[in-house]
Amino acid sequence: VSDPVDIRFAGDMEPRNLTLKIRNIPVEYSLAQNYPNPFNPVTQITYSIPQQSYIVLEIFDLTGAHVKTLVEGRQSSGLQTVQWDGTDKNGILVGTGVYLYRMNSNTFSQTRKMILIK
Repeated sequence: VSDPVDIRFAGDMEPRNLTLKIRNIPVEYSLAQNYPNPFNPVTQITYSIPQQSYIVLEIFDLTGAHVKTLVEGRQSSGLQTVQWDGTDKNGILVGTGVYLYRMNSNTFSQTRKMILIK
């Protein structure tokens, strides 16, 4: 939400349609709780990026073993959402349990937990 913008035109101008796209850019990194949680079979993970950044979003089991990388690469600023379908890096369904998801950038790292129920 922002204050209204008053755009004035002067001189010899013909009226034209003007379209503005306003993007709500976050002011800080954040990693939201997945939804739904607990989940079966799919969950969504939402995160915010205040500026273009190299992002890694990974899933781990409770022993710390790497399960899957959901995001790895440069991403634009804004609100991002990714889905996890409960599969590992080989496409095999993982078992019921608690899993950790971690987002890393150059200046931010956060981990949250989620529950997969079958």
